[in-house]
Amino acid sequence: MKTSNIGARRLAIYGRMVAVILGASALVGCVQIDTPDKPIEINLNINIRQEVVYRLDGDAKKLIEQNSEIF
Repeated sequence: MKTSNIGARRLAIYGRMVAVILGASALVGCVQIDTPDKPIEINLNINIRQEVVYRLDGDAKKLIEQNSEIF
């Protein structure tokens, strides 16, 4: 009886392996990778603007400190 259980178990394992391989091969045709027609554009205006505003703020602070009587 042990040998028939081992044979049935091996058959079940092989059957599962075949099912997994067939399922994976069916998915191969579903995945497509295409390159975009237009180049990817990364907008960096936000970071540049923040830096300019920060520098302007620092310059304005120095100007106010130097001419505190105006304000």
